[in-house]
Amino acid sequence: MAKKARLSAQAGPEKSIEARPGAVSRVNAEHYRWGDDCDGWHLVKDPQFSVIEELIPPGAAEVRHYHKQAQQFFYILGGEAIMEVEGEPIIIPAGSGIRILPGVWHQIRNPSSGPLRLLVISQPPSHGDKWME
Repeated sequence: MAKKARLSAQAGPEKSIEARPGAVSRVNAEHYRWGDDCDGWHLVKDPQFSVIEELIPPGAAEVRHYHKQAQQFFYILGGEAIMEVEGEPIIIPAGSGIRILPGVWHQIRNPSSGPLRLLVISQPPSHGDKWME
């Protein structure tokens, strides 16, 4: 029988899942900082595929860029994002996502007064494949 991750009522969102072998969360994932006080956690870090959970504070944004190899899917877990795609702003609410193909200029930002929480799924991984103006 498969083991489930148990929820803990006493812990906050970053500690709400008990870390077990095979289960991954922000509690046991590799963490890094980027941009202006943004956080990222490598939930899956594979040479051909990556899943990153990101936390973007109010008013923060990624720089406008594109990837030559990586395609990405941004899925909003909480908050609301504005993704600029080839100069066009697109509002992405929680529970929605957007696919960005290689060669497409894009920039995500958090225009709200609350944090933006999202998954960034890349194939192949986008780190090292970021091109700016």
